[in-house]
Amino acid sequence: MALTSLSWCLGAALALFWGSSWPQVHSSLAPENEVPLRPTTWFPEGKITSVTLPKGRTRRLYFTLKKKAAAMSVTVSPCDLPIEWSLAARTLKDKPLKSQQWSTKKSMPEVWWRGPGTEQKMHSFTGNSVDTYRGSSSSHASIYILRLRSKQQNTRATVYLHEGLGPSGVFPLLPADPRVHTLGVGMTSVTLSWAPSASITSLPQTQKSYDYCVLVNSQKNYPSLCAARESVGKKKDPKEEKKERRRRVTAWPILKEWWWQQWDSYPEPQSPPSSLIDEYADLQCVCQGTESVCTVSELLPETKYYFDVFVIDRLNGTNMAYKGTFARTHEEARAAIITLREGELRWVTFSDRGSNSEQFFSFHPRGWQQSGLLTLQSCGGGEKVKVTVSSKGQVLTSQAVGGDLVHIWLQGSPSYLIHLEREGTTTGRLSVPADPALGGLMASVKMQTSSAYHRRGVPSLPSTLQIKSFNRLRGCSSVTLAWMGTEERSLYCVYRRRLGEREAEAGGASALTAPCLGPESRSDTERVLCKYFQELNPRRAVTTAVIGGLEPGMAYVFDVYLMRRWGIPIKYASKMVKTRKEC
Repeated sequence: MALTSLSWCLGAALALFWGSSWPQVHSSLAPENEVPLRPTTWFPEGKITSVTLPKGRTRRLYFTLKKKAAAMSVTVSPCDLPIEWSLAARTLKDKPLKSQQWSTKKSMPEVWWRGPGTEQKMHSFTGNSVDTYRGSSSSHASIYILRLRSKQQNTRATVYLHEGLGPSGVFPLLPADPRVHTLGVGMTSVTLSWAPSASITSLPQTQKSYDYCVLVNSQKNYPSLCAARESVGKKKDPKEEKKERRRRVTAWPILKEWWWQQWDSYPEPQSPPSSLIDEYADLQCVCQGTESVCTVSELLPETKYYFDVFVIDRLNGTNMAYKGTFARTHEEARAAIITLREGELRWVTFSDRGSNSEQFFSFHPRGWQQSGLLTLQSCGGGEKVKVTVSSKGQVLTSQAVGGDLVHIWLQGSPSYLIHLEREGTTTGRLSVPADPALGGLMASVKMQTSSAYHRRGVPSLPSTLQIKSFNRLRGCSSVTLAWMGTEERSLYCVYRRRLGEREAEAGGASALTAPCLGPESRSDTERVLCKYFQELNPRRAVTTAVIGGLEPGMAYVFDVYLMRRWGIPIKYASKMVKTRKEC
């Protein structure tokens, strides 16, 4: 009870204190001619006036015309949000009598407003684009009223009044076709063109008061430079935020209404024309000047961009916007991905013209285990090749590929992406020369992929890949060879190749078989035998073979291949042996 009495006393004190200065509040049920007493905002002629538009409130600007003014034009430029504005002419039936008891605080427009008369609506517009009313003046009009209103949220607009016929010359001229056209779209650039403005083409080259400004963003097209600047994210003044917070928490509705009307009646700041450059200094024009063609570069591939063109009058501080456009840059060129078949042996070739090259492959293991084996071997002695295996965007392994076999175990994914990249070529000599029939291509990497249904890891390899021949067991028509095997049951095949006299005399590396030449590249007539071998003890995993049917005194090169169900066949180091001439 005491709290209620205290609130009533506080309300009475406020009413007594503020009663003399409170104006009559405009009620929604009051007639149109009941206007509260407040300072009137006059609309000057020939000056750009900035108007702040609070959400949901109608701003009124009043102006009169000279007696000799036969025509007029009113231009309204919203900043970023759509607004409603209208122009009306109010005509009084009789001039207000001086003897009438009017308050000394009333302004002349309010006196005319309260007097008997008629109002004629001349123009109305709704939108966020620049709109201009041009027409003859009303000979009977006592005063003109410009009403502006924003329904969405607080915004601002600029207005300009011009008396007389013809254009005002304050705003830049737009061509008949104000659209921005797209000449070309690339992966990282877009070329634009637009019809030139008559304001720029009609000026001498020495005078540079007009400029084009091209803006690019990835959100939307802007109707004006003011809207583009608002989107940059200008921080609000802390004082303005504090003032808005106070308005929202005002306890007394009548005090809140009075506060709005007092704030609404503050005079509007009028920026000088030279402030346009400073006001929009934070906007970065990708193209600026008098050319009507612009190429915007350094864009991201496969991205949608919006382009806006503005013509700016730096003397008057005004601008006009062309009708913006948008374009989507092309996607980045992607290398083709080749699908590897089950057990397929593939020779991967790179062009010898560039220092860098890459190829992509995909592999899908069979079976529910989703496991497989990737085997690679570099066939270029001086080449640097790197393999990267990834799945679902995550890199599983990345390593270099040399002359020795590389085994990569694949497990736990339904698909794998294999990336082979040649990092460069050293001065070393290639083991496999370039094939002229391939048009400058050379075999660089030998690769095979296969699903492993019952395996749990990489297969074992022999402890050494050297072939040994026994001199005591060497005869005129036969030789005995030995090599190391593995604890797994595998097939070993022996191939022979007879050398000519010159090759035998040289006895160098040129007579040996290249490491990348597998059994698939050998003739069936060169195959001597194939045998299975298995030894659980790796130290005792030695197998031998007697090769007969040889000619006396001839040199032969023998090659042994470990044939496996998974992976590339392993080639042992070539062995050259010469049969005896006499036995």
